[in-house]
Amino acid sequence: MEKSVLLGFVGDVMLGRTVNDTINVYGYRYPWGNVLPLLQEHDFTLINLETTLTNSDAIIPKVFNFKATPDKVKSLQEAKIHAVTLANNHILDFSEKGLIETIETLKKAGIHAIGAGRNAREAQEPLMIQFEELTLGVLAYTDNEPTWVAQEEKAGSNYINITTGDYTRVKKDIEALRSKVECLIVTLHWGPNNQETPTRAFQDFAHTLIDLGVDIIHGHSAHITQGIEIYRKKLILYDTGDFVDDYHVDPRLRNDHSFIFRVEVTKTGIQKVKLIPVLISNCQVNLAPCKDYTHMAARMQSLSTQFGTALFENNKHLQVELNE
Repeated sequence: MEKSVLLGFVGDVMLGRTVNDTINVYGYRYPWGNVLPLLQEHDFTLINLETTLTNSDAIIPKVFNFKATPDKVKSLQEAKIHAVTLANNHILDFSEKGLIETIETLKKAGIHAIGAGRNAREAQEPLMIQFEELTLGVLAYTDNEPTWVAQEEKAGSNYINITTGDYTRVKKDIEALRSKVECLIVTLHWGPNNQETPTRAFQDFAHTLIDLGVDIIHGHSAHITQGIEIYRKKLILYDTGDFVDDYHVDPRLRNDHSFIFRVEVTKTGIQKVKLIPVLISNCQVNLAPCKDYTHMAARMQSLSTQFGTALFENNKHLQVELNE
């Protein structure tokens, strides 16, 4: 019998501002509430780190700038976060100094950082993790903040322009990694905020990535969850929403509603996908209570049906089987 690997995916984790202050009072485990044991069960957990971990005061003029003090990396360690993508629109909020300190802080903590770097080579570097029976590969990109793109001698993010339809570099990246791994993940910080459904261009891009050999797409950026799609027996998480933050809650879009996305994989492919509903409140994420779960389940089922994906309820979570 094939040995499976349990992967965990969540959306934006923002540990700055009042989250940082709250951790100072209640401790490093506080942001994870009662989902902490669930996160610790994963063989591999990937998040979008929506903040810098820095003491830099070199703030870049923009609407929102996020930073947590470097010691907050201990919160990530407590949750057994294995890897973070830094390919997003906040990693240079406190200039190149803030980016570099974030990378160094994560490295010292034993957490893999992808999608940004001191130069283009580092920002584009894939992640490879060897498990007992399979090798996992991860590529990270963002279509946010084009002026932050990493260059030969300039720190920045791994920026790509999705709307142009020019996938040349992404195609090369996938081809270079595909033969070395059994499971290939692309994590994407893409698209505008508060959009419930991806555009046709984004759907086409996701399908192109799968056609090129990607197994799982981990999307984030909208601050709300979007539907999931099973395409050619591969998984597209168009947007995994928020996971930890101190944001204002939109009463209609409910950006405080999200999921832990659990994916069971083997050498032969994805076996099972499970969505565990969670609620963000008071700078903390917890399992969603029944009244929130009912709304979340119905909404996610409706959004996913648009892609032909049926999600079944099972003991207060949503599930789809791929090995039948």
